[in-house]
Amino acid sequence: MRKDVLIYDTTLRDGAQTEGITYTAQDKVKIALKLDELGVDYIEGGWPGPGNPTDVAFFERMREVPLARARLVAFTSTGRARQPAERDPQLAAAAQAGTAVVTVFGKSWDLHVAEVLHTTPEENLRMIKDSVSYLAGRGLEVCYDAEHFFDGYRCRPEYALAAVEAAVAGGAAVVVLCDTNGGTAPWELAEPIREVQARLPGVPLGIHAHNDSDLAVAVTLEAVRLGVTHVHGTINGYGERCGNANLCSVLPNLRPKTGKRGLPASSLRKLYEVAHYVAEIANQVPGERQPFVGRSAFAHKAGVHVDAVTKRPECYEHIRPQAVGNQRRLVISQQAGASALLAKARARGLRLEREAPETKAILSDLKRMEREGYQFEGAEASFELLVKRATGRYVKLFDLEGFRVIVEKQGEGNVYSEATIKLRVNGMPEHTAAEGDGPVHALDSALRKALEQFYPELAQIKLTDFKVRVLDSAEGTAAKVRVLLESCDESDSWSTVGVHTNIIEASWEALVDSVAYGLLRKGVTTPGRRRQRRRES
Repeated sequence: MRKDVLIYDTTLRDGAQTEGITYTAQDKVKIALKLDELGVDYIEGGWPGPGNPTDVAFFERMREVPLARARLVAFTSTGRARQPAERDPQLAAAAQAGTAVVTVFGKSWDLHVAEVLHTTPEENLRMIKDSVSYLAGRGLEVCYDAEHFFDGYRCRPEYALAAVEAAVAGGAAVVVLCDTNGGTAPWELAEPIREVQARLPGVPLGIHAHNDSDLAVAVTLEAVRLGVTHVHGTINGYGERCGNANLCSVLPNLRPKTGKRGLPASSLRKLYEVAHYVAEIANQVPGERQPFVGRSAFAHKAGVHVDAVTKRPECYEHIRPQAVGNQRRLVISQQAGASALLAKARARGLRLEREAPETKAILSDLKRMEREGYQFEGAEASFELLVKRATGRYVKLFDLEGFRVIVEKQGEGNVYSEATIKLRVNGMPEHTAAEGDGPVHALDSALRKALEQFYPELAQIKLTDFKVRVLDSAEGTAAKVRVLLESCDESDSWSTVGVHTNIIEASWEALVDSVAYGLLRKGVTTPGRRRQRRRES
């Protein structure tokens, strides 16, 4: 596909400057391969050289890892004042990183020249030209990042323009205009961009926007509309302070909003997967409400919305969720009516009739339970079990007779948790005890110990996440809590919910749903029979 703009990803460099994100060299390799699979044109890997051992190790590893589409980029700054570029260790390290492309940044704002570099305007122009020339003279494609260009242009336009002219005089193949402080509005771009275009005819221009005004995506799209052809950004908008232009929003907006081609439709369909993959590697919680790739981006809760979107999706969806690899979710809540319930049940393979008594009973139960604090938006396994119980399709796998949980701390020693549980499976009594790292872990362990001899499939089901939300904090320690459990097997994951004033009871409720749903997924349709007897101690 012909491209009108090239995509330059800086998740591994600018994104690594996010507070709370620390990549290992192997993390960077994994993300680079995922970005290459997405189809970006440039991957800025980091800043090789003295003081950056992780980036040095990354570039060394990438010498053995071929990229299918993208060009790997090393990043560096202009050489130091009053020193030849040939003697600068940072420039030398970038030149030797093993990449065909190097991006070098320099100052465009005379404030920085005087107050940060402590040099003269003329010396800064020499540094820019000589640094670019040093790299270009070694056969490298050089992208020049004009740092603080728009701030510099507002204060002293002639100097900002002279800075980019110096980069081109040194051999820069691309000049990237940077809104480094993130304070530029989209309507402030036209004059400076047109001035640069007039001064540098035929030189490709790029845009590198930060999100301090929550305008980075808008600034990027407007720059493209004005003729910029290199788009900088990061996956999930990671970056310094408030982040960079979010490629997960820029990429799907390029064609419809600017008429310019970026990534093909086949690549955009991978966007959700890539966004969540990068978040996982970066150890960040994916933004639930992030446009296009958030889990809630195509979630519909209000009854009017749900009814309409099931008839004509474009009523409340500006694009198809599948276009970015996402999916529609119909949220079950007291705000949604029968249409949402029927559609949600149908999506989970459950058939309900609109006027059937059980449908009305389920709606009534949902509204009552949500008033009590239950939330089925993030606990769809519990929702499915609720429907099955109401329609007689639920198989009760065991009967609880009782449990006890002991938490003991002696002096300054460790906290000790133990749970004992009594239950019956198919009329057969079972009484077990187990220890755990905490009371819920102990209860989970005791339940598994009691059930696995009846349901060996349980060994494949694991608890992966545990969240507690206080619902009415004014009640203090007597407040209701909502527990959300996430569980998984070898092929899928699911969430369940429990609510009570006692956190152990709320956890038990969610835990039972988790086990029941996991076993039903595996085809368990009748109460179990003991597979083997444990030896008496």
